[in-house]
Amino acid sequence: MNFTVLQNLKQRALACKPKITDIPLFAKNILILCAIAYLFYGNLMSSVFILPLSFPWFVLEKEKSRRSENHELGIQFRDAMMAVSTAQKAGYSIENSFHEAKADMILLYGRRAPICRELSRIEQGIKNNVTVETMIRQLGKRTDNKDIEEFAGVFAVAKRSGGNMTETIERCVEVISEKMEVESEIEVLIAAKKMEARIMEIVPFGIMAYVGLTNPGFFEPLYGNLFGVCVMTACLFIYIFAYLLSEKIVTIEI
Repeated sequence: MNFTVLQNLKQRALACKPKITDIPLFAKNILILCAIAYLFYGNLMSSVFILPLSFPWFVLEKEKSRRSENHELGIQFRDAMMAVSTAQKAGYSIENSFHEAKADMILLYGRRAPICRELSRIEQGIKNNVTVETMIRQLGKRTDNKDIEEFAGVFAVAKRSGGNMTETIERCVEVISEKMEVESEIEVLIAAKKMEARIMEIVPFGIMAYVGLTNPGFFEPLYGNLFGVCVMTACLFIYIFAYLLSEKIVTIEI
């Protein structure tokens, strides 16, 4: 495993590090696991043994959230670079173009938008004599956004070689836009399958709850004995495997 892979793993681990704002997500996971424990084992005390699953589940949920936020940041970054290109055409320097782009993004997305925070960092870096390409490269590494990292590389080469920055930025924005269009088309095509996957994830628990309520004692032979615990644990592991497989199938990255 090379150093780059280790760095990526470290960044992802830090991105999934629990925060105060993640308490509702943890609470939701714990409540769901308690409900699963009651359905599979007939009592809430058994939830103690499956609560450790809440952390890997939390990591999966955070990873999904990170991908969603990363995608949104990519869209906002594309719009920001279009604003930078427009400012350059108006005669602004590359540094001042980012300042103008920030003002446009505040009007478009609001001051609290992720891109506005990142542009503020770039602006502060410029004031501290840090080059624009360095700040963009750091943004790409920090967010693990491949589009931004690739843009930073092209931007740095074009700036060092004295190329046409406006044309370079426009071409990069065009490539990013084409990629996003493909992603949107894929998202539309698999939207129905994602909904089916969500429904199939809930159906087993719905069936168990329905049978348990309409036929009290139906699952009693599987509760409170070694054979029943083994059977229900095997079923739970099969469900977890199916859940992970369905998540992998419906998650397509370009």
